[in-house]
Amino acid sequence: MIVEDVGGAVGAVNNFAKRPNSYIYRFLPADPSDLNKGGQLQALQVKSLAHSGPIYSNFFASADLQILSQDELDLHTYGKTFETTWVTIHDTVVDGTTPFNSITLALAAHATPFKRPENGQFRPGTNFTEFYFDETGDTDNRSQAGASYGGFGAIYRLVLNGDSGTLSMLYLGDQSHTGFDNCAFWDADHIVFVEDAGDTLHTQRNALDSAYLFDVRADYSGGTQPIRILAEGRDASATLDSLFGTAGAGFTGDFNNEGDNEITGWHLSDGDPTVLGLLGAKVPQPLNGEWRLFYTQQHGDNATWEILSAGLNNGDGEGNGDSRRNHD
Repeated sequence: MIVEDVGGAVGAVNNFAKRPNSYIYRFLPADPSDLNKGGQLQALQVKSLAHSGPIYSNFFASADLQILSQDELDLHTYGKTFETTWVTIHDTVVDGTTPFNSITLALAAHATPFKRPENGQFRPGTNFTEFYFDETGDTDNRSQAGASYGGFGAIYRLVLNGDSGTLSMLYLGDQSHTGFDNCAFWDADHIVFVEDAGDTLHTQRNALDSAYLFDVRADYSGGTQPIRILAEGRDASATLDSLFGTAGAGFTGDFNNEGDNEITGWHLSDGDPTVLGLLGAKVPQPLNGEWRLFYTQQHGDNATWEILSAGLNNGDGEGNGDSRRNHD
């Protein structure tokens, strides 16, 4: 499975919203033991509830029509389930190994685009048949798409059955829960998604990024919210970045760092390097001493942290009171 994050064009009228432009792919290797032998790259295709055929970009004459389409509204509505399939966009047996643009081919094949998916993982214990992925959204609270049309992103459940499947929305993002990025299952029924909302939205909502724990069995349509398990601040370097990037700060010259510490690389593993250790093969048991949990405070000082049980030693014989240690 390959999850793609590429922003689309903004609308002429909906100038703070972007049309969906990223795809969910799967690679079918000719020989699973040697990926150099090539195979087929396929893109996810979702059947529309509003018209015959799939949801695809070329169905719409403009970015504006797609941004506020019935298809986008349906994709971001609780309780709706969509049939899915896969369309082959490249086969090395037929097309060779010359580099190609997967977005161009997925577009031509009428695959279904999403609003910047960032990451996804298989639910443990489902034999790799239940896959969850996120949408980042527009990362701007001025987006004319709003929450209803995916302006703040979403989290989806993709249930696979061979070449067929179903897609449904687990959670609809809002201004306080958006910019979803990395993810990892906490156990069989809970998954963590972290935020990378970006400097613009951080300023708009006067809040930085957080990590949220979602229950995949829950019904979030009635207003239930995920559990906030990590609140990210800003380290010294990111604070300076934020100052330098502020208009009127007196800083001159090229400056393209970011004034935040987005949470990224959220990773929970028991370190098993075999096939049995693939993420999704085992049900995680966090904070038990065998499974270790890390995340990176990206940008700024760019430190990687390990989250520990408060009862575990930090290596010097003393209990780690803040349940965290740095892995610079």
